[in-house]
Amino acid sequence: MLNPISSDSYHYVRNPGLEKGASFSAICDNARMRGKPITQHRHHQQAVIGGSKYKLMASKKMVGVFVSVWMKEELATKYSVSNVKVSSVACGIMGYLGNKGSVSVSMSIERTSFCFIAAHLASGEKQGDEGRRNHQVSEIFKRTSFPRSAKDEHNLHPLTILGHDRIFWFGDLNYRLYNLEDNLARHLIQKKDWKALQEFDQLRREQEDGGVFQGWREGNIEFAPTYKYSSSNCNRYSGGVPSRSGEKQRTPAWCDRILWYGKGVKLLSYLRSEIKFSDHRPVSALFSTQIEVNKSSNPRIFSKDTIVPNIMPPEQIGTSGNYEEGKATLLSLIVKDTEASSIHTQKL
Repeated sequence: MLNPISSDSYHYVRNPGLEKGASFSAICDNARMRGKPITQHRHHQQAVIGGSKYKLMASKKMVGVFVSVWMKEELATKYSVSNVKVSSVACGIMGYLGNKGSVSVSMSIERTSFCFIAAHLASGEKQGDEGRRNHQVSEIFKRTSFPRSAKDEHNLHPLTILGHDRIFWFGDLNYRLYNLEDNLARHLIQKKDWKALQEFDQLRREQEDGGVFQGWREGNIEFAPTYKYSSSNCNRYSGGVPSRSGEKQRTPAWCDRILWYGKGVKLLSYLRSEIKFSDHRPVSALFSTQIEVNKSSNPRIFSKDTIVPNIMPPEQIGTSGNYEEGKATLLSLIVKDTEASSIHTQKL
């Protein structure tokens, strides 16, 4: 089993005078912009992971939702990264408060655009709560934007999420188990019968029914539900029979997910970590990805390079990943983006 990166496996390298506080939620094998730091303070923030140095490309926080994208230093001289932008969408209380919503990072590596979205969607396991989550996903698609500035005149980039070539969406999506009694759910968990349990997974059912994330992909779930763990004993799920005084009765569910969209992406591993700092267990995924690189002075001639992480998973993990392009979704948003960005017209 591949061991996930723990908090003891990395440390920060800071220059004097920089802020003391720093944290991050995900790591990506990316390259950095040559000669142009995003901002002066970001240029100096580093993390060391497994002997490799990473630099912070961008980060964005909204209440309890946070995303940061890091790049490996050794790729800095090989690839060019540009158009690094951030966006946030608040769709919590009354549809506009930041207790629920998303933060996103957009960037291009050579000729390939990437988008990373961290989201926290509506909670609740009552019938109909999935509709609120679906609506928030739709709002995030509609309201996330990466506007162009005057300096972008000759360097066009995607304006919306679905205008990107490779998209990764992750976080506490809060989808629950549908029409499954609590005691049966706990019985299947005890048996580690993940296949039977997934028959009741709300997110996958909503995908199949066309309610949300059509054409998006997720790895095989071969781990226990990540929510909700007891506050008094982090090694067991909250509630159950007999019910414990003061604990919320919640049926365990896979609330924490990682999805992707676009071709040129291969999943290598998908697992959960036993980090016990909340009533959730975090999940992680490892990918390799292709990027288009110009190899000559002719902009129409390019090749495809594959970025592979330096931590390889066991062979039995990640069999669901390949380079097949997902089914087109939210066509109107894609059309809006491609009309404004001619460089994407031939790709979508």
